[in-house]
Amino acid sequence: MVIKRYFTLVLLLLLVLMTGCSLLGDVMTAAPAFNPGSANTPIIDEAAHTPQPPTSSPTASPTHMDTPTPTATEVIFNIGEELTVEYLRDLKITGSPITFEQQLPGTFYYERHIVSYLSEGSKLYGLLTIPFTEVPTGGFKAIVFNHGYIPPATYRTSERYNAYVDYLAKSGFVVFKIDLRGHGESEGEPHGTYFSPGYTIDAIAALKSLQTLDFIDPEGIGMWGHSMAGNLTLRAMLIEPEIKAGVIWAGAVYSYDDFAEYGIDDNTYRPPATPQATEQPRRSQQIFDAYGRPDSGHPYWLAVSLTENIGFLESPLQIHHAVDDTVVRIDYSYGLVAALQEMDMEYEFYIYESGGHNLISPSFGLAMVRTVQFYKDNL
Repeated sequence: MVIKRYFTLVLLLLLVLMTGCSLLGDVMTAAPAFNPGSANTPIIDEAAHTPQPPTSSPTASPTHMDTPTPTATEVIFNIGEELTVEYLRDLKITGSPITFEQQLPGTFYYERHIVSYLSEGSKLYGLLTIPFTEVPTGGFKAIVFNHGYIPPATYRTSERYNAYVDYLAKSGFVVFKIDLRGHGESEGEPHGTYFSPGYTIDAIAALKSLQTLDFIDPEGIGMWGHSMAGNLTLRAMLIEPEIKAGVIWAGAVYSYDDFAEYGIDDNTYRPPATPQATEQPRRSQQIFDAYGRPDSGHPYWLAVSLTENIGFLESPLQIHHAVDDTVVRIDYSYGLVAALQEMDMEYEFYIYESGGHNLISPSFGLAMVRTVQFYKDNL
């Protein structure tokens, strides 16, 4: 009996083992070996610990939605897209023939004219100075001159920056000091430059318009900008390679993080009242409401930042700033120079102990000498 029971127990044990092996064998056959590159295996970003989409799309299930979910880009750029560098680089900016409206009293060195041109369909004006010398072979080198912030209501074409324009014109350059939209007699609304591309477009349209004049070298045009227009000039250079050299004095050139840290007056245009609202928010506030305050960790602020997109710069840049500037801190220029150094860009940076925001005496003369030489070397 003992032997019989033992024999029965052995048979039962063998049956269990055989059944177990069969089940294990079925599992191993059904499960493929792990393959990190498998099309339907989520790839894990170890830094973010967030599952990423598979490398190829699996077959749609019966619950598949035909309406696609908006991409991150669509969400990011639905407000303020027009300010992003990539958008502006894709934008077709044109000028127009220049119309000579009025001749002003000139000097021994140059003649002066009030002229007009078109930018995005609006008629803009400017002061054009032309040297009293024979036109050089290939045409005069020219400079699009962009003024800093001046209240639009008080701006006049022939006022302000006269000493700057005079120095450049006496040095043999055609100078086109443009009246940005909404300034003087120029049509359009004065939106500002920090949260609107309008002024940048006006400056590039001015360059394109200068190229229509037969006494201008179309490949020898530079750009100059002061204060607010330093921001304008740098943005223009990132999107328009035909600007052959740029000079910035006391420029508010920054990542938008700098805007939050150092501060500067927000002179962006406030839209007029409508039947639906008595007061429209500034464009800057609309952008802040959409994406929060400037933060270089946010894709939108990276897309609009000048320093983050400095790799698009193709022409040499010269920067001037005084330590005692109380309007636009020199920290802005330090930040720009750091970005230029990191990308190994061609630039010159001059620091002045005094001169204030406008780089007046005793710094003005030296800064102008350096500016003129830079244009002569690069245009």
